[in-house]
Amino acid sequence: MPDEIYVSTDVEADGPIPGPHSMLSFGSVAYRADKSIVGEFTANLLPLPGASPHPRTMTWWGGFPEALAKTRENQEDAAVVMPRYAKWLRRLPARIVFVGQPVGFDFSWVYWYLMRFHGDSPFGHSALDVKTYAMALLKRDYRDCVKGALPAEWSDPLPHTHVAIEDAREQGAMFCNMLRANGVVGS
Repeated sequence: MPDEIYVSTDVEADGPIPGPHSMLSFGSVAYRADKSIVGEFTANLLPLPGASPHPRTMTWWGGFPEALAKTRENQEDAAVVMPRYAKWLRRLPARIVFVGQPVGFDFSWVYWYLMRFHGDSPFGHSALDVKTYAMALLKRDYRDCVKGALPAEWSDPLPHTHVAIEDAREQGAMFCNMLRANGVVGS
């Protein structure tokens, strides 16, 4: 079986959907199944023209002012970033799989931005959800597979800070630990 690269990706945004709102930051960490890191990509983006922050999302951000401030550093135009990101993805040394938590949120943003600013998605139309994988491994209801209810050995001592690249590292390491628990990778 050809090797796969699991591109653990986290998005920080100022609203629930792309277009009316903007992706503030995203980070991707490319992992092999054995948890070795092949590469990382992160960027802070300028707001979309005509978009505006959603009040409820900005209230949530009020609890994380340092993380929000980090999204404002070194902002770049998405029209420059997304083609560079696609090129980075295509240079990874194996087939890529988008991994997110919740993937329905993160993938929708990344896919929309790739299509809008690059015209293509190296991921195709699919993505893998960490919580769904946990549900299958644990044979539990989806809603019972929140982070705090998962086996401790699945978590590495990595911070969850709402800084996209840091959260992508944390969730990618967890996913690789889950692969190991499922016997996809040897001990």
